[in-house]
Amino acid sequence: MYIAPDQLKKYILDAKLISLADLQSAEKEAEKSKKDIGDVLVSEGKMSEDDFRRMQAHILGIPFVDLKKQKLEISVLSLIPEPIARNHNIVAFNKIARNSGDTDGQDASLEVAMLDTDDLGAIDFIKKKTGFKILPRLTNTESMKSALIQYQKSLQADFGDIIQQEAASLKVTTENGEGGEVSGDDLKKLAEDLPVVRIVDTLLKHAAIQDASDIHIEQTEFEVIVRYRIDGMLHDAMILPKSAGASIIARLKVLSNLKLDEKRLPQDGRFRIELNGEKISFRVSILPTYFGEKIVMRLLRETVSGFTLEKLGFHGRDLEILHDATGMSEGMVLTTGPTGSGKTTTLYTLLDIVNQPDVNISTVEDPVEYQMKRVNQTQIKSEIGLTFAAGLRSLLRQDPDIIMVGEIRDNETASLGINAALTGHLVFSTLHTNSAAGAIPRLIDMKCEPFLLVSTLKIVVAQRLVRRLAETKEKYILTKEELASISKKIDMDNVLRILKDEKIVGPKDDWSTIPFYKAKVNSDADDGYHGRVGIHEVFKMSATIKDLIMKDATSDAIEAQARKEGMMTMIEDGIFKAVQGLTSIEEILRVISE
Repeated sequence: MYIAPDQLKKYILDAKLISLADLQSAEKEAEKSKKDIGDVLVSEGKMSEDDFRRMQAHILGIPFVDLKKQKLEISVLSLIPEPIARNHNIVAFNKIARNSGDTDGQDASLEVAMLDTDDLGAIDFIKKKTGFKILPRLTNTESMKSALIQYQKSLQADFGDIIQQEAASLKVTTENGEGGEVSGDDLKKLAEDLPVVRIVDTLLKHAAIQDASDIHIEQTEFEVIVRYRIDGMLHDAMILPKSAGASIIARLKVLSNLKLDEKRLPQDGRFRIELNGEKISFRVSILPTYFGEKIVMRLLRETVSGFTLEKLGFHGRDLEILHDATGMSEGMVLTTGPTGSGKTTTLYTLLDIVNQPDVNISTVEDPVEYQMKRVNQTQIKSEIGLTFAAGLRSLLRQDPDIIMVGEIRDNETASLGINAALTGHLVFSTLHTNSAAGAIPRLIDMKCEPFLLVSTLKIVVAQRLVRRLAETKEKYILTKEELASISKKIDMDNVLRILKDEKIVGPKDDWSTIPFYKAKVNSDADDGYHGRVGIHEVFKMSATIKDLIMKDATSDAIEAQARKEGMMTMIEDGIFKAVQGLTSIEEILRVISE
């Protein structure tokens, strides 16, 4: 898009977007580097790309659109094929009917967002392909990226052609083996068939793009169902022909280095891919079912970094306790919760904080989920005797300062961990319990002596993951009836006190003025949620609690004392985050049902 330099300069000065001195400096740099003055202004940070694009649109008399927070209809988006959209940076985002009820033919117009509205070749191509009148609109790079990724979020857009063209050939191949056993060589040929490779690659790519934590591939009597677990919830992603099942499973077995002709016994394996420079491991579990084998794959992003305790959702007293824990030289710190509650991520974040050149950190894990620099990470292999206990026993001969054990599963591992903490090591680990206080009786059940526990156990963090509300959400105030109902389960007075202590609400606010938020369906996320955040309770060992443990107190008695000493329960922390607008009360109650 050409705009005369004088016209551009006059508009910038009239609008007072930057100073005259900055403009003159940019002119000199543009002349020297033979670039457009606008590119120089953006690259030097004198003007944002968004402001520059809006200015261009104003001068040229072309409307500017921002698609970053818009969910585009796939039927409109797919009017322009993805390769054309990417190569020419042009996206269809709105179809306008000129006559009422008419959305096709020459009476309809198509609004397209572009980075270069002078790309007449692309406009002409789209016009001929769709038959619509094309209305160019200017946008910026971030907006274009946001729109282009929506192609990838629609499996049907990517899969449609593959399934239609290749399903028949898959069926013929599979039918040859029906009614009898298929040999290993035939299965290997199935796995290397081009359409199967494309289908599996696409499935893996889309799961990674949508931040799925698991992929489920389930064979039923008449079809193959593919589901993704996103933000803790399972969603149907694709339904494939029944004939595709054997080929897809064979392909995944090849990738995971598993036995192709073994269909009677469960198998476990893993493989790794690289997508957009990111390494992603897939932990594969295959289980025989009535209609064929079912596969579940856990996605593990090996290069994830940049977590902080604040980003994970810790705040106030809990944050202070955990930061104090990172300064300890000995003792045991545990995280507890069910599978998939973010325990390991919390431990990695703590390890990242204590990871300094003057300490030796060693871990025993199953699996190694994230790779960390300057940390010696060991993958257990139970089939050859390398268990958590065996690995931990070997680690203690490696002169460690800090040890992380992926999970305490048995009394031997628990005893070794406690002994390591007693002998001057800082030990991090995880445990499967429902609450922080519940870790004490759980360890005692594992034959750990109470007098050793009170000497070594310093902090227990219990946690769950709740879905974050999307940016577009509905605000509301609790009615008296709703407040009374919630107060039966939650100490709302304690939550209000903590909100005031942390200055989240004003000193005179009460529940009649404090707003909550709920999901707005069909906003910028399909169900009104996007991403997850942790809710926690952080238990700290105190002299009083030590006495309770020695007297064989119940977990309820220990929790009651911890609450007297300032511990916020998980459900209270959830309400705290609901007031902040991070999540909803409905989501908290869904995750924590007591």
